[in-house]
Amino acid sequence: MITVGEQFPQFKVKACNGLTNDDLIDLSNESYEGKWKVFFFYPKDFTFVCPTEIVEFSKNVPEFEDRDTVVIGGSADNEFCHLAWRNDHEDLRDLKLPLIAAPKLARELGILDQEENVCLRATFIVDPHGVVQYAAANNLSVGRNVKEIIRILDAIQSDELCPCNWNKGDATIKV
Repeated sequence: MITVGEQFPQFKVKACNGLTNDDLIDLSNESYEGKWKVFFFYPKDFTFVCPTEIVEFSKNVPEFEDRDTVVIGGSADNEFCHLAWRNDHEDLRDLKLPLIAAPKLARELGILDQEENVCLRATFIVDPHGVVQYAAANNLSVGRNVKEIIRILDAIQSDELCPCNWNKGDATIKV
């Protein structure tokens, strides 16, 4: 798995950004040039833990936008599968983020589970220069805490020494 300090791979992917075929779009690194990015990958569509995470990331898009950050979700499923799932699952119909079709990107990131051949629950925070500032992966059955990812983003963007359990507005460590 790529890690902190490495360049996020160059990519061009198909994505589902709505509920119709007209909402299938192309995305690439250039789509978000100059922005912070949070990429979160999940195992597969039409599952049980995945929509809870996707919905929570979507609910928090305004929090990420306040931090000049875009949120992109994805799995190794294709854009048509994402579209069908969004139309089938009531909670996914009003998402405020794209779901990318990322089998090639997942391989490049090193986040494909070797047995299941699906994405791990991997999260990457990438700075505006394309450098990974945070990388983590959960077991397939364990969902993420989106508030913790926002807290980590705040800490990274503070460019300060942030102690354990630090939250935005708390004192940082002065050396």
